[in-house]
Amino acid sequence: MPLLNKNLQKLFAVAQKDERLGIGLMSGTSLDGLDIALCSFSGSGLQTQFKLLNFTTAPYPESFKKEVQQVFAKKQASLEKVTLLNTYIGSYHAELILQALTEWQVNPADVDFIASHGQTIYHAPKRLHGQSGYGNATLQIGDADHIAVKTGIFTISDFRQKHIAAGGEGAPLALYGDILLGSKPGEERILLNIGGIANLTYLPADVDHTKVMCTDIGPGNTLIDAACRAYFDKPFDEDSQIAYSGNIDEALLDALLHHPFFNEAAPKTTGPELFNLNFVADAQQASRSLNISKADLVATLSAFTARSIARFIGTNFPLADLKLFTSGGGARNPFVIEHIGKALPNVTIADTSELGINPDAKEAILFALLGNEALCGEPITIGDNPAVLMGKFSFPA
Repeated sequence: MPLLNKNLQKLFAVAQKDERLGIGLMSGTSLDGLDIALCSFSGSGLQTQFKLLNFTTAPYPESFKKEVQQVFAKKQASLEKVTLLNTYIGSYHAELILQALTEWQVNPADVDFIASHGQTIYHAPKRLHGQSGYGNATLQIGDADHIAVKTGIFTISDFRQKHIAAGGEGAPLALYGDILLGSKPGEERILLNIGGIANLTYLPADVDHTKVMCTDIGPGNTLIDAACRAYFDKPFDEDSQIAYSGNIDEALLDALLHHPFFNEAAPKTTGPELFNLNFVADAQQASRSLNISKADLVATLSAFTARSIARFIGTNFPLADLKLFTSGGGARNPFVIEHIGKALPNVTIADTSELGINPDAKEAILFALLGNEALCGEPITIGDNPAVLMGKFSFPA
């Protein structure tokens, strides 16, 4: 019987360990930086136990953001630039990982795996692109072979493709991790992540997996951040200072909420391919609000994020005894959180730190967990969602 090669032997040994040390990477549509979460795992599936050992966000310099923005969420982009960035981002992420491990005084040889989300540059569900003959599609770049070779650590990547291949839209993938980390019998819970796009996972009190819903809702920070960059030369609205200085334009808010996306059945996905400043300009044209102040625009876009989230939750879930746990950059936006609370006065709102999960680290933790499942888990059936293990393996040699 032929022997496994050394890479496969080591991979098999890692999967058999009682405890595995893994790194989860998340680089979101807001392009703030690379979230790096070092976690320990034991078990898999519903028996998973994890600890967050270290976490950091390595901020991206403006030069890097401008490079990615050349191909980000654009129907037409330079194929050469996409190709170059695919290699560059993988190598750059490897550097950031090694820097973090040095700061944490962790030997890369002690890390069993890296789970890399990559950098989404285009998300194209069929509902959005509408082209006959083509199905759901998505593209994340930041080649994992470059991460694996430069760090010397097994790297698992490209999680979204398996989800699409099995009939999903490739997002949101929080479903699988949220069930493993966030469910509690007897408690109605929603785990709400407000990143560039807002998504949630509903976890019913009876822990019936057929009732679980995970879906994108609409914009999170993406429109607020875009307006802040375009009109205030700021990457985001820190402490909602701009939003609080403006007034909500109700006519524009109604026009924004009128888009057909909000009436589409869940689960569904979206991205900045739809929710961008062109979308806002169309709504301003329709509501005759082109001349409102830029502060009023940011206030209205912030209210738009809050209102779309609150409407979706109020329409789709039982509100009695519901607990809402927030994460992502939007969880630190006081204007958005305040307006969600006003619209859902009977819902208890907290962040995921009350679940023992760092709200800033949650997405990176979830991808580390998906990496652990790829190594030693089994597909989990959750309603109509694809029951698959996700991720492609890259060896360091």
